[in-house]
Amino acid sequence: MTRNPITLAALMAIGTAASAQTVLNVSTWLPPAHGATVAQNQWCEAVEKETKGSVKCNLLPKAVSAPPGTFDAVRDGLADVSFTVDGYTPGRFVFTQVAEFPFLGDSSTATTVAYQRIYNKYFAPLGEHKGVKTLAVFTHGPGIIFTVKQPVGSAADAAKLKFRIGGGNINELSKLMGWNTTLKPATESFELLSTGVMDGTFFPDESLQSMRLSMVKYATTFPGGLYNTSFVFMMNQGKYDALKPEEKAAIDKVSGEAAARLFAAGWDRTDAASREIQKTTGVQRQMANEAFINDVKAKQSQLEDKWVAAAEARGLKNARAVLAEFRAETQKMK
Repeated sequence: MTRNPITLAALMAIGTAASAQTVLNVSTWLPPAHGATVAQNQWCEAVEKETKGSVKCNLLPKAVSAPPGTFDAVRDGLADVSFTVDGYTPGRFVFTQVAEFPFLGDSSTATTVAYQRIYNKYFAPLGEHKGVKTLAVFTHGPGIIFTVKQPVGSAADAAKLKFRIGGGNINELSKLMGWNTTLKPATESFELLSTGVMDGTFFPDESLQSMRLSMVKYATTFPGGLYNTSFVFMMNQGKYDALKPEEKAAIDKVSGEAAARLFAAGWDRTDAASREIQKTTGVQRQMANEAFINDVKAKQSQLEDKWVAAAEARGLKNARAVLAEFRAETQKMK
């Protein structure tokens, strides 16, 4: 049998190209239509385009870990790419709490972009997420108090109820306020509220839809949010290190602030959509009054003092100045 040398060479080239392709196994613990999941998928599309197909994503059909275990799952290679909430593992990350204070900003974009810039400048060099390749950091939209049976018009009202929270600075603020809170992942909210185990939850607007919380009837908002939540978008370090230099450059190009803006835009879009839906479903919204806001502000300085001490103990110099710089950066984004 005669072999065509040109055809054989072409087949060999195709085989070599296929074997050289790197596949990233990508995991999410949020629903497929959630803004963060969509943003992660958009990042994957950007990676494939920038690498001309030499790196592409395989979207796993289910999460490789419960939300609190996601960081370790990526570090250990159970997934190559995912994101998680820093506060789901209390005490592990300290610098990230800078993005979780009250009254930071009225959009995810404002806090996220400022956070990414501060992270690059101060926190990344100190190895805040050591063990993984940090692709981006981001926050959700402004944090709100949501309740099922009664509105919350004051700090005293909140003290009478039980709330699910996601960890981080809102956990510390709740302790200072004397509120009864339990740290649970967002994915457990439906069961906790529908069974009456919890009276409410602290969330951004979009979570009423993504977590199917149709039982919520009341919302108390704060200028700039009662709190926020820090997320890390990450890649297995070994997987990143094994890439070719040009592939690393391509991934770096679509990560950092570029990726942070993808996540922020997704959150702002779904927050806005949720607010429109709440108008039709009868959720009663109120802005916290001046007394309530002042009660939170009275505890805020203690919260900031605690963070400054913890951050400087971890090696961050002039932590209070870093916090001030971060707040100033969020104002620039408004």
